[in-house]
Amino acid sequence: MIKQQKYVFTFLLAFVLIAISSANADVVHLHGGSEVHGNVIKRTDNTLWIDIGPKVIQISMTEIEDVSIDAEDIQTKKMNTSNLFRTAEGLPELSPHVQAKRVGASVIKVSTPGGLGSGVLLNGEGFAITNAHVIQGETDLRATVWIPQPDGSLMRTTIDDVEIIAVNNHLDLALLLLKHPDDKPFDFSVLEKAENIEVGETVFAIGNPLGLERSMSQGVISTKQRSFDGLTYIQTDAAINPGNSGGPLFNSRGEVVGITNMGITAAESLNFAIPTRYVKDFIRNREAFAYDEKNPNSGHLYHVPPQPSKDGISPQLKDDAGKS
Repeated sequence: MIKQQKYVFTFLLAFVLIAISSANADVVHLHGGSEVHGNVIKRTDNTLWIDIGPKVIQISMTEIEDVSIDAEDIQTKKMNTSNLFRTAEGLPELSPHVQAKRVGASVIKVSTPGGLGSGVLLNGEGFAITNAHVIQGETDLRATVWIPQPDGSLMRTTIDDVEIIAVNNHLDLALLLLKHPDDKPFDFSVLEKAENIEVGETVFAIGNPLGLERSMSQGVISTKQRSFDGLTYIQTDAAINPGNSGGPLFNSRGEVVGITNMGITAAESLNFAIPTRYVKDFIRNREAFAYDEKNPNSGHLYHVPPQPSKDGISPQLKDDAGKS
């Protein structure tokens, strides 16, 4: 009995010490009104681990009412800002529904006269990535963004000033530039620093399938090396539908691991995303794919080559004399 009382006292003392810790920390709200302040380093469906300074404590999810993540701390933690895209280190693993609250404002809807898709903001200046096929043949673009408000809500805002910066049709990627209506920094998401996803890892997608704004789907990585037409894709069973194209696929750390671009409608749970290594390479070499609306070949749009006939020479390649 004495040993049990000592354990309870120690546990309560830890709570008191935690409660007076820095306000710039994650907060775990427990049932009954108690709080634990620190840095959440991992969370699963059953357990949460939080670093309170002297030690890391483990809390059962059955004891937790809510978790408040210090988003500002996450966005600035060891962040690489040398490129248009951002990467970060030391991000905590959290459940998809918690991460979705944190990164949801970085997801945009891209609308054209011919249809719509999704995209994700890469930095505070308004650079965003989407699929090339979402904007193919279009110049009149609009973006719908959800801007965080002081009360925690999101204000739906349409931006008409959207500039096409670069297009790579082979990779099916396009780089856009949005202008904030209030000349403020946008909320954005970071790309994974290194490609270390594993088969079976939990991922989630946020987008606008069939125009249903800010829809989230969850699944796992089915394979990370599915080959099509000389490129490799991430295969996932997270639902991806028309309108999701160009949107982000996130891991449990809230990093973008891929850009969703296709699903097989005749089959179930066969959906694909463009790995971030292609996204990074496209952005680093964006000048080679710079968009020019006056140039029909802008974005290096290569036409399908003439198909050979049964005799080995395509009729389109023969001259008037019938010779190639």
